[in-house]
Amino acid sequence: MSKKRRTHSPALKAKVALAAVRGDKTMSELAEQFQVHPNQIQTWKRQLLNGASEIFQKGSGQSTDQSATIKELHAKIGQLAMEKDFLSKALGGLE
Repeated sequence: MSKKRRTHSPALKAKVALAAVRGDKTMSELAEQFQVHPNQIQTWKRQLLNGASEIFQKGSGQSTDQSATIKELHAKIGQLAMEKDFLSKALGGLE
């Protein structure tokens, strides 16, 4: 019988990785506390340390993604407003 893989929330991953970086407890203690394998903790710690510099970069990718999403949403709002006006005129003309 195969084991079911667990998925961990990003918040838990960050919490465990930060605890590992702090170094107050050993990997074994953290693994027991969070019920996660020590190798997984090492992986999350490495990901945190490698990605930490991206948080402080100007113009990070997330803001670019957000501005693109905002532009798409504004375009959709404009399209829906035009469709609403068209349909209201068309239905108003039938009465």
